[in-house]
Amino acid sequence: MITILLLLAAVGILIWGFSRAQPFGRLGILAWLQTVVLMGPWLLFFGLSAAGVYLNLAAILLLVVSSAGIYIYLGRQLRSAGQAELSAKRATTLIADEEKTDADKAETEAVVSAVSTEANAPEIKASEAKKEALPPIPTEDLAVVESIFGVDTFFRTQSVPYQEGAIFKGNLRGQPEATAQALSAKLKEKLGDQYSCFLLADPQDKPVVAVLPAKNGPQPTTVGQKVLAVALAVATLATCLETASVLQSFDVFQSPERWPEVVPITAGIVAVLGAHELGHRTISRRLNVKLSPPFFLPAWQLGAFGSLMRFESILPNRSVLFDVSFAGPAAGGMVSFIFLVLGLILSHPGSLFQLPAGFFQGSILVGTLARTVLGGEALKADLVDVSPLMIIGWLGLIITALNVMPAGQLDGGRMVQAIYGRKTLVRTSAVTLVLLAVVGLFNPLALYWAVLIVFLQRQPERPCQDDLTEPDDARAALALLALFLTLLVLLPLTPSLAMRLGIG
Repeated sequence: MITILLLLAAVGILIWGFSRAQPFGRLGILAWLQTVVLMGPWLLFFGLSAAGVYLNLAAILLLVVSSAGIYIYLGRQLRSAGQAELSAKRATTLIADEEKTDADKAETEAVVSAVSTEANAPEIKASEAKKEALPPIPTEDLAVVESIFGVDTFFRTQSVPYQEGAIFKGNLRGQPEATAQALSAKLKEKLGDQYSCFLLADPQDKPVVAVLPAKNGPQPTTVGQKVLAVALAVATLATCLETASVLQSFDVFQSPERWPEVVPITAGIVAVLGAHELGHRTISRRLNVKLSPPFFLPAWQLGAFGSLMRFESILPNRSVLFDVSFAGPAAGGMVSFIFLVLGLILSHPGSLFQLPAGFFQGSILVGTLARTVLGGEALKADLVDVSPLMIIGWLGLIITALNVMPAGQLDGGRMVQAIYGRKTLVRTSAVTLVLLAVVGLFNPLALYWAVLIVFLQRQPERPCQDDLTEPDDARAALALLALFLTLLVLLPLTPSLAMRLGIG
């Protein structure tokens, strides 16, 4: 039933997207076709699964690779058509700019007048009063900031004080990436490191420039936070030891003399966590991005929920945000997948662990891989002998998949924000939390994870200096592949598919 509802929701989204795309002509249809191509493998796989039709791993990979190739081709066509339309719009904009400037000045005076009137009203809200208490950007600094704009980068038509900085409305003349770099360089040349410059979209999706004091940007990790990171790392090591011992039907803290028995599994879980962090930090060093220490999340059920980390520097663009966010799950997921496959290959009668065959129904990916490697006869038995590496790989994939969920500042949320923007992330975060709450009625693990997201990671990441330029199609395809694999790891097999595969 859940699969059918998801399929109906996906089809509804495609129909709604087509109706929204039609008014934009060829550009809108091309963008809609990209969505269809990316969702196609998902719809086909889950639709066939609901009907009891089994696709092997080779067919799934062929679908995903073909989808990515067509997506990239459509993206090139979309950019080509978009460049032609953008050139025509710029020619029209150049003529209209001068006429629009006078109108914008009149509108600005009206806005300022309205704000002043509201500020004198006795029923002003406490939150608004707090904002008014913030010192505005000094007049001399505002004049210097306004001088960085030009007709070849960003044609400023309106300046609006915002908190301790200002927002500048106008028309984008150059490419977003080059414009953001030019404005930031001019701002640093004139005012040093006092302010940071951001090129982003306003609620009406029009480009604006925000200039804010650098002191409001990312802050380095304090000593207290570093102590907390160390304490969480120690606690996570303890939960990994506990998980490894529970899997072997004893408690290491009640039988400390048996600690050598839990070292291999603990080392495997730590290796997955370490690969995840190494992936983040290798790419961040290459891209000159500063990261906070990892704040590990201990969990008795899995050993760990993964870790949280903060950016300690402003990111130059959304491609950098994606690369750093994707690198961690990619590294951790790859190590986990290798452990899983090696564990299945090394599994034999008499292996250390025995799992009920029904356990393999808990994951589409693990179940289909087990069916492929172990064979149907092994999974028809009541108990299946498996290697410890298989258990480590499965746990690692679950930990990785939880962190790729498209919510807040999780790795998956940051990837969605990088590819589709902040508005889309807000929607996917809400949907993810609702689904976790529903699943949490049957599985406390999901509810616990939802609570952690709400209290620690629910907000989107701060904007990049160039928050307009979207990452390329290859990154978009990788993001969809990561989300697709996350579903394959976390979603269970349908009863009809499990019966067809002979699992359980």
